[in-house]
Amino acid sequence: MSLKTSYRFIAPFYDVFLDRATRSARQQSLAKLPQQGIARVLLSGAGTGLDFPFLPPCHEYTALELTSAMLAQAKKKAAGLRLQWVRGDSMALPFASDSFDYVVLHLIMAVVPRPQYCLAETARVLRPGGHILLFDKFLRRGEQAWVRRGLTPLIGQLATRLDVVFEDVLEAVPGLRVLADEPALANGWFRLIELHKDTSKN
Repeated sequence: MSLKTSYRFIAPFYDVFLDRATRSARQQSLAKLPQQGIARVLLSGAGTGLDFPFLPPCHEYTALELTSAMLAQAKKKAAGLRLQWVRGDSMALPFASDSFDYVVLHLIMAVVPRPQYCLAETARVLRPGGHILLFDKFLRRGEQAWVRRGLTPLIGQLATRLDVVFEDVLEAVPGLRVLADEPALANGWFRLIELHKDTSKN
C-alpha cells in the first residue's frame, strides 16, 4: 500500500491520535514565526491542519499536502488565515526557487520515502536568509534503536519511517545551518529544529 493510499484511510482519525500529543511542540515551533509584518510561509505536508491554530494571521500561507483526504480535514480549520491550497509532493515542490521566507516541516520528513529530497526541495524554494521550522522524530548518529530500525520496513510503507538520522539528511543538503535543535517529545526522539539558508552565492 502506498503512503497516499494509507493516509486516505488515516485522515479521519489523524487528529484523535496526534492533536493533543503534539500541540505543545507545534506551538513552540511556530512561535518562531514573526508576529507582525507579512511573510510568505509554506506549510509543506500540511496534513489535517493541526498547525493552523498557532499561525500568526498576518502572513500569506501556502498549504501543500499530497492527499485530498488530509486537505479536506485541513480546510475545516483554516478560518481567519490567508491561505492557498496546493495538492503536491514535498519531495518535488511545484514552486519557483526562492519563493518563501519560511517553510514549516512538521511531521513530514520522516514520512516521505526520501527525506533528503524533501529537505533539498525545501532549501530550493526558500529564499536566501530564510528559515525552516522542523518538528519530527529523528535518530542521532550512532544511536542503536534496533526496534525502531527493525519496524521501519513495515511502518514506513504505511505511515512513517522510524529510522531517519537528521544529521545524515542535513549533510546531503548544502547551504543550511542549524540555529536551534531542542528535544520535544519521547525523551528527545522528537526534536524541534530551526535551520537558516545561507545568503552566500558560493
